[in-house]
Amino acid sequence: MRRRLILLSIAVTGMVVLAFLVPLFILVSDLARDSAISAGERDAESLARALSVLTVNEDLTTALDVIGEDRISDVNGSVILPNGDVVGVPLSEDNDADEQDLTLAEEGNSFVASVPGGAAVYVPVVTSAGTAVVRVLVTDEKIHAGVARSWVILGTLGLGLVALAAWVADRLGRSMVIPVKELSETAERLGEGDLTARVSPGGPPEIEEVGLEFNRLADQIGRLLQEERETAADLAHRLRTPLTAARLTVDGLEDSSYKDRLVSDLDELQRTTDYIIREARRPVRQEEHAWCDLGTVVADRVRFWEPLATEQERDISVTVTDLPTPVSAPAVDIETAIDALIENAISHTQPGIPFGITVSRVGSFARFVIEDGGPGLPAEFELKRGMSHGDSTGLGLDIVRRTVESVEGALSIGRSELLGGVRIQLDLPLSTPS
Repeated sequence: MRRRLILLSIAVTGMVVLAFLVPLFILVSDLARDSAISAGERDAESLARALSVLTVNEDLTTALDVIGEDRISDVNGSVILPNGDVVGVPLSEDNDADEQDLTLAEEGNSFVASVPGGAAVYVPVVTSAGTAVVRVLVTDEKIHAGVARSWVILGTLGLGLVALAAWVADRLGRSMVIPVKELSETAERLGEGDLTARVSPGGPPEIEEVGLEFNRLADQIGRLLQEERETAADLAHRLRTPLTAARLTVDGLEDSSYKDRLVSDLDELQRTTDYIIREARRPVRQEEHAWCDLGTVVADRVRFWEPLATEQERDISVTVTDLPTPVSAPAVDIETAIDALIENAISHTQPGIPFGITVSRVGSFARFVIEDGGPGLPAEFELKRGMSHGDSTGLGLDIVRRTVESVEGALSIGRSELLGGVRIQLDLPLSTPS
């Protein structure tokens, strides 16, 4: 925008300057011509008056001797005597126009005629011996003297005006562009999660108003997010009461494998609740450079789900190759995504249906694949938050999608050629542990 303002200012100022300079160039040329011819007319009139006065008492030859041929030549003049002789600057011998002009002057006419190399001023002088003609040549050099210099001065002034207009436009553009650029950079910071990002309103009133409204919007976003976090933390905290009651009930059971499993499940639920409270209380996440080993997380989550799979007589096959497989994502996010995928494989298929998990490296990505032997996805399936084609919340796959997208990975869903059911593949960028 700043560059466009400068170019627009240069274009407009340039047209205005040209509109003034072109007539000024013509006027300067005309003034220089008029000034030079006026000087020639004065010289011719001066010579003519001198001859007229001197020839009252003297003959024409004596009068010319008194005036002097050098004085006549100094003004680039000529005196054409009645007999045709020329005193002063000689006339062109082969110029018919000069003969016609001389004849017209001898008839008693004073005038200015254009001749090769300039303009000639003719003034007749009536003497006792006949009519003499004073001719003063105004050369092109005198006619155009100072014109080029004046044009250069005017052109320099015009360029200066254009440069001044461009500088003013640049200053004005800067006053608008800098606040807009700051607004853009602050919006980028806010989009990246810096909820403290604010602008310093400035510039034209309209842009300053936008900056003020942006700050109000950022404040409102911060308040809404904080309220949402507090609500999530409060809801998670409310889970502690039923969890405590469930734990007391389980503690009253007789020792058995079922009791141990319930205790383990309650411990996991307690850890999850505590994690939700911590994350909700944290103003901004600090895990941009977090990483975890995908194979280790998968092995841990499979162990967690294995008792339920065994109870439902499901066959689980887990293949982990190319260890280690560090990925650029926090362990808790990967755990949540894998739990959602395993839960879908269990909850959306009948007991006894097997599923398999594969972890491997493919180029610069770690690939996680889970497949099951269920009926597969319906034809109208659409990955959309809150939309479920079964008896669930519809949030599991959306959590997986957001986790993958947060680390610039890829998610693909299709049919398993191995087991015939659903095949979900996650490609997560590899990380270098630090």
